[in-house]
Formats: sequence, structure tokens, C-alpha cells
Amino acid sequence: MLLIKCPWCGERDAHEFSYGGEAHITRPENPDKLSDEQWADYLFMQKNAMGPFLERWVHAHGCRRWFNVRRDTVTHEITAVYKMGDRPPERTA
Repeated sequence: MLLIKCPWCGERDAHEFSYGGEAHITRPENPDKLSDEQWADYLFMQKNAMGPFLERWVHAHGCRRWFNVRRDTVTHEITAVYKMGDRPPERTA
């Protein structure tokens, strides 16, 4: 079972959460000037990394707040949880 630690509610079963995709993606500054190909790249072309990956999650069946997680996509080990707008904590060896 995957446990996720909500910054506000504490550790809960993963079934209470919904995945929100890759974290820290910046919206284009001039969206009206993008071509269709550039929009498609922004909307659909995300990293598919193996190993540590920064993700967004929402506590859908709890406080309903969004937060970020550093999760290893191979082992599912969560090594950091932090609030939206915060920088990811430094990785420790």
C-alpha cells in the first residue's frame, strides 16, 4: 500500500489522493502567440522519467489541497512532500 503524507492532514492511504501530473511546469507567457505545435508540446509532452520525479497531488478525499511530492517512479518511494509554491527540498544521499 502506498502512503502519502499530506502537509496538512498527515499520512493517509493513496486512495484518498488524485495525481495531478508533473510539478513545476510554467504556463507560457504569451499563449496567444503560440503555434498549435507549441500548445501541443506544452499540454501533452511531459517527462516520463524513471527514478526521482516531482509530481503534483491533491488530497481529493480530505482537505482538497494541492501539494508536491518527490516520488521514485520505479520503487514508488516518496522522499519529499512540500506545499505548492515551495521549492523542492534538497536530495540527501
